[in-house]
Amino acid sequence: MTMTKSEKKEQEKTPSKDGDETQKQEEKITPIKEETLEEKLKTTQDKLLRTMAEMENQRRRFEKEKQEAFEFGGFSFAAESLLLLDNIDRAVVSFKNDENLKNNKDLNKIIDGIEIVKKDLISIFKKNGIEAIECINKKFDPNFHQAMLELEDSTKEPGTVVQEMQKGYMIKSRLLRPSLVGVTKKREEKAEKSEKKTEEKDKKK
Repeated sequence: MTMTKSEKKEQEKTPSKDGDETQKQEEKITPIKEETLEEKLKTTQDKLLRTMAEMENQRRRFEKEKQEAFEFGGFSFAAESLLLLDNIDRAVVSFKNDENLKNNKDLNKIIDGIEIVKKDLISIFKKNGIEAIECINKKFDPNFHQAMLELEDSTKEPGTVVQEMQKGYMIKSRLLRPSLVGVTKKREEKAEKSEKKTEEKDKKK
């Protein structure tokens, strides 16, 4: 089919669909904007500030670790030194309970000498931030106490420390050794009833 001259002219004037889509795509593509000198300077400054902040955080962490190492550097030594106090207490109890030494006139002098050594040792501990934990009649706290046994006692609240088998110690804010303790618990109902019955029988007699 041959086209007339007028039809050819109209076809040349009307752009094709493909041509329109290509033109639209070209309009959408925007040229990449180059970073200005001011923007580059700002980016560099931001990176520098972040690096400096990270360096400051590392410095603070290092200072904290150094301080803790200084304060708690002798932690193991201090914990082992507590055994000296334990042995002194055991020695005093042993001397007092020894039948062969009870009639010895010098026994009290020996014990007094041992107690002086103990006081000096406790004084040295205090100067280095090591102090005993007061636990009797205190509420049981697993952060400072280690329960070794439970004792039935209706006169005190359950969970009250009423016995100390081994003294606990703190070194400044850190636990050096927990107190080994006995803690109260409620009496069982059967035991209470039997005790009441026994008391009633005794009253009747």
